Amino acid sequence: MMKAQQLLYEGKAKSAYLTEDSDHLVLAFRDDTSAFDGEIIEQLENKGAINNQFNAFIMQSLAKEGVPTHFVGRLSATESLVKRLDMIPVECVVRNRAAGSLVRRLGVEEGLRFDPALFELFLKNDALHDPMITEHHVEAFGWATRDELAQMHQLSLKVNAILSRMFAEAGLELVDFKLEFGRFHGQIVLGDEFSPDGCRLWDAKTGEKKDKDRFRQKLGGVMEAYREVATRLGIVFDD
Repeated sequence: MMKAQQLLYEGKAKSAYLTEDSDHLVLAFRDDTSAFDGEIIEQLENKGAINNQFNAFIMQSLAKEGVPTHFVGRLSATESLVKRLDMIPVECVVRNRAAGSLVRRLGVEEGLRFDPALFELFLKNDALHDPMITEHHVEAFGWATRDELAQMHQLSLKVNAILSRMFAEAGLELVDFKLEFGRFHGQIVLGDEFSPDGCRLWDAKTGEKKDKDRFRQKLGGVMEAYREVATRLGIVFDD
């Protein structure tokens, strides 16, 4: 079994470590929880383990549907083995309803439904507060080619179709989410993670928020909501 060696980088909630194989990394999920580009940081008990197992379930589900991902397998409660990608510094955001920054930017009502889904691009840069960008910016600065962008767009919409159906069957609505992609030996591959940290999930009947907005908006019960979502999906936690 591959083990974590030298620390490669540390993000807001995860750390990546080199392994003896240059093609793979160990991704360690921490209990750290942040909001507003790291302005607020707290630790929530067992968050790392919950998100690690949640992410594994989602990534495996997407792979079964033909979405290429960097996920290889879980190594421990808080660690997963992943392919080492050449990450593209662009966040792909898919919105099925208006929420969060879109509401603040455009002054629209929260919950406004989009059909088809709205697709947006943001530069992944905390210091600049992840500014919104266009495909022209991505090409002009050489972050990705037109063909790579097309693949990222297509894969993002495919993920939306797969997960919207999955969450709907669990009585939840997938409001929006962000994805990050990278290159693995020339192939565009889904990277990072998919957990309630990086998406919005509302109860289909009550509209109650079951995601990281509970932390951002100080609603409480963050981990309880994450566990409830997982339970509805059929995830059985190790503990």
